[in-house]
Amino acid sequence: MNRRGFLQWGCAHCALLYAAAGRAQAGADAGSQWSIPPRFAAPDAASDEGGLWATMAREEQRVRRSPFLIRDVKLHDYLQAILCRLAGSHCPDVRVYPVRSPHFNANMAPNGMMQVWSGLLLRMDNEAQLAAVIGHEVGHFLQRHALERLRDAKSKSAAGVVLAPFGLVGLVGQLALIASVYSYSRDQEREADTISVRLMSAAGYDSSQASVVWGNLLAEVMAGPNADASKSSVLFATHPASEERRDVLRSLGKAEGEKAEQAYRERMADWQLPFLEDELKRGQYAETIELLGRKLAAEPARGDFLYARAEARRLRGQEKDLEQAHADLAAAAALANAPAQTHRSLGLILRSRADKAGAAASFRRYLEAAPDAPDAGMIRTYISELET
Repeated sequence: MNRRGFLQWGCAHCALLYAAAGRAQAGADAGSQWSIPPRFAAPDAASDEGGLWATMAREEQRVRRSPFLIRDVKLHDYLQAILCRLAGSHCPDVRVYPVRSPHFNANMAPNGMMQVWSGLLLRMDNEAQLAAVIGHEVGHFLQRHALERLRDAKSKSAAGVVLAPFGLVGLVGQLALIASVYSYSRDQEREADTISVRLMSAAGYDSSQASVVWGNLLAEVMAGPNADASKSSVLFATHPASEERRDVLRSLGKAEGEKAEQAYRERMADWQLPFLEDELKRGQYAETIELLGRKLAAEPARGDFLYARAEARRLRGQEKDLEQAHADLAAAAALANAPAQTHRSLGLILRSRADKAGAAASFRRYLEAAPDAPDAGMIRTYISELET
């Protein structure tokens, strides 16, 4: 499956899926009567749920050994604290695993194992937005929606598809099949939405941020080549109008409580550049440029964001892209917080314009900032050629 198909699947399982406005209001009314259930007892090993939990235990071991697992204790503990803050009394039964993947996704297995992908972390602007996504998945867990899906499966092969999203190996091998078979019902999604808002409010978060997540994701998809969300994603094609869904979330959330912007930025600081480099490798440059335009509107003096937007434009290479990329890189190069890659990209643009002196100077700045870079040898060759 290509990168766009992968993102489409990830979006189809993201935290914010909406039903029609009238039915959503009914869901909200039902949610107002909802209360968090008591902790679940260990299921009978011979039951449907017992078999599902045993499978999930094996999958969890695979996730723990996966090379994609982000083994950062501080990041893990931060995410676990948010998960526990939302899950309440279920905290002892839930575990989070941050996964290095540039796509927008989070999921939670019925045994309490949760994955949060780095592409999702990159797109959040504050802790409250992340809580909206995590709270939605906690809602599925508390209502045991995955067990309902398993019981609805008509064959062993279908049941295997239900399980696949929780394991990285199974996930990669069965994406196309999962996209068409694995999905929660609209009633389950609506239920998880209303529970998420309720959990956010109870935990002291600004629950209006849930609709912001949706609006941002929609803007990215709309910036792509199709400029038509219904053609870009299974999610948008099979659910009610995007604006309607966004409005429903706005009606559920309240602009009360904390966003925790600074806390989120501080925790993501060490991973921001690696996540941006992964995002560039997705090759969906229009979506990346939309994402970084939004990020820069909030933090215009961020050298890493300026570099990444410029690199997306340089790699895309459409009309005026190089000119705009040059402007971003020049602005980034003037900042103390510019990543070393800024000077490499600027050197490549100047080299393409036959500005030998400028390109060589930029390449030297890159090597000074990153002398052990993997491409240092190639850059030295460029400098030698430019000075010949």
